[in-house]
Amino acid sequence: MLKQIPNILTIIRFLLIPFIVISIFQGDYISGIILFTISGATDVLDGFIARKFNLISNFGKLMDPLADKLTQIAVLTSITLVHIIPVWILVIVVLKELIMVMGASFLYGKDVVVYSKWYGKLATILFYLAIVISLITIQLNITGLLYYIDLVIYCIALIATLFSLIMYVKCLYQGGFINKDDLNKETQKVLVKNKWEKREEN
Repeated sequence: MLKQIPNILTIIRFLLIPFIVISIFQGDYISGIILFTISGATDVLDGFIARKFNLISNFGKLMDPLADKLTQIAVLTSITLVHIIPVWILVIVVLKELIMVMGASFLYGKDVVVYSKWYGKLATILFYLAIVISLITIQLNITGLLYYIDLVIYCIALIATLFSLIMYVKCLYQGGFINKDDLNKETQKVLVKNKWEKREEN
């Protein structure tokens, strides 16, 4: 049972998404903040438990960042639609994720698993912080300096998320996870699994 706890916490994050979105659309920003904070806490907790007790699984490696992305995009979409943040923030995030999806489609069937990295987590943390500040400012009707600080955090988060995209491509290409000849030959196989295993052993 213990080994399933990180995965259960990840699933809880998926289940919290509609409740967070509903709270935002109903203007119940306090509930949105509480639920969003719980979601963030489960993210931290499942990672800690998985590493502390060596319970890291392939499910967690894939579903944990997916839960982050879905939560992030769902909440950013919600606060954009209720006019809390400008639409260009959402557009940049969605375009980045579309590129990631296209990359995943390219790697489909090639025995490649792309794990979350620290720079991806940094972008997620910054977005969490910026979103919470956005909900607090709208709930308390705060304007002025805090609004601009929040906007700066969004900009830093966007820089971090674009950096993570660049590093994602660089890691796959320069690290050999994508065979360079494969860019021109669709039939060439990508030998990745053994590379991951060797790196994990080192």
